[in-house]
Amino acid sequence: MIYARFKVHCINPDCQRPYPQPWGNKFCNSCGAPLQLLDRYVPLQPLGSGGFAQIYTVWDEKNQTEKVLKVLVEDSPKALELFTQEAAVLGSLLHPGVPRVEADGYFQVNLFNPKRRQLACLVMEKINGRTLEEMLKDYPQGCPENLVLNWFVQVVKILQELHKRQIIHRDIKPSNLMLDTLLPDALPQGGTGKDRLVLIDFGGAKQFSASKLRSQSSSTRLFSSGYSPPEQVTGGNVGPQADFYALGRTMIELLTGKYPPELEDQQTGELRWRERVNINPQLADLLNEMVQENVRSRPTNAAIIQRRLTKIIQASSQKGLFSQLRDTTKLFATQVSRQSTLLKQNVKQAGSDLTQSVGQTTFFVVKTILKVFQACVATIWAMILTGAGAFMGAIAGFILAYRTSLGKQIVELMRYQVNELVPNTQPVFGADILVFIFAGLGTAWGLTVSGCFGQRRRFLVASLMSMISYGFGWLVLHLITPNDSGEGLVAFILVAVSLFTLSLGLRSHHLVYTVVASFGSAIAYAVLIFLKLVPTIWQFSLQPSWSELWTPVAFFGCVGTFASFWLGISYYIIVPGLRFLGWR
Repeated sequence: MIYARFKVHCINPDCQRPYPQPWGNKFCNSCGAPLQLLDRYVPLQPLGSGGFAQIYTVWDEKNQTEKVLKVLVEDSPKALELFTQEAAVLGSLLHPGVPRVEADGYFQVNLFNPKRRQLACLVMEKINGRTLEEMLKDYPQGCPENLVLNWFVQVVKILQELHKRQIIHRDIKPSNLMLDTLLPDALPQGGTGKDRLVLIDFGGAKQFSASKLRSQSSSTRLFSSGYSPPEQVTGGNVGPQADFYALGRTMIELLTGKYPPELEDQQTGELRWRERVNINPQLADLLNEMVQENVRSRPTNAAIIQRRLTKIIQASSQKGLFSQLRDTTKLFATQVSRQSTLLKQNVKQAGSDLTQSVGQTTFFVVKTILKVFQACVATIWAMILTGAGAFMGAIAGFILAYRTSLGKQIVELMRYQVNELVPNTQPVFGADILVFIFAGLGTAWGLTVSGCFGQRRRFLVASLMSMISYGFGWLVLHLITPNDSGEGLVAFILVAVSLFTLSLGLRSHHLVYTVVASFGSAIAYAVLIFLKLVPTIWQFSLQPSWSELWTPVAFFGCVGTFASFWLGISYYIIVPGLRFLGWR
């Protein structure tokens, strides 16, 4: 036997001297643990660790082949549950893209030294080859499109089989996709496109059902940073679309050579990758759909992805001679251009490293200045529109309240409705509430029209919420806070700005925008009160003249301007900083 000259490794994690053990020994010389598992598998050497398990190469004396042994070393019920689940999943699958596990492949080994315990073991087919993560080392600028497309098709077929059996993998990434390069028709480094791609590490796999997906119950919080979708990272319910998201990000990494978080836009979180590679636009569109944060925007099943990949491959194979010549010419021109660029860079570097460093620094400074200038212009534009909207809204509310009979009717209707909702009360409603409500309406319209902070232009929602928020702020001002100090106006700003900020349709980090905008605006106005630059309180007379309007108009204009300013600070500084620190 060729393995008779090798030593044996003890799998007891508490063994003091696990290696070397003589070939043929039934038990470990150090701890007494079994060395021939099921009188069939002999552990040879450790391959590494994965999750809660230690992995070994074993010799199967029955089939005279090498296999992989996975030993659970984590002593916890949850780890045992996941390990047993992995064994059940692999044992139920008979697919070339999944490591094979025989009927007796899952078993437990009893240990007695230094303490009594059971080790759960799983023996599976050994895949001889390299992972796609290792393949990327050969292509630091990204793998060729034809290779990635071939791998893409194989993984989708594997997922189609898994999802048909109501199983999701939950941990697709380059290190869990392995090429079996020992097939007879395979060439080194997977260059033929005939290599068998195998999906490994089913430690996070789980069963799913349509009823569970519709419920709100959460799942075990297992994820791989950079690949898992948001619903999986937060511990929410996950389905097949979680595998599609991770697969899409994996394929993008293979095409670009970049770890997915390095491609994310710090403001929106979207992947900016298409300009880095020249690939089939239909393939790029498919990958972009798969990595959408919204689950409903991704493909619903693997069959849809398979059909689209088939069309992409057919379109590529039907290119005529002219198209092939054109592609060859483009490739040659690209290579020449790259070589020319490299030559220029080498000449520049050879000429003067100092000059190049100064140039790069200057470019960076200029680029930064331009971005800062653009952010300042956008924020100032939003401040102008918001202030003007609040200004005009307050004037419109003043005219409605004090210059038309309709305003009095609206106030009477509001007083009646409140009395119906809360009987035996004497609600105090002044016509000035309409000034507040219309000032909120103008503020929302000005900020929505500007569109400077990535918000959705939902005019109706923003209008309704701003009117409600400013009306509620009026109640706080007149019924809760003191009437003879500036605390009421500061409280109004906190309430009104926080509520209508939530309705703007900002893309993410809503709580951050709300807190910064409301507290920033309130503190700014409080400082103005402290410096005695603004009045601490203002009230309309029973029949106010136009001269009484300018103080409230200025107040609402200040509130809108302050809110826009702090939203700009959040959008251009605070939120990008949080994204940089990892808060997506």
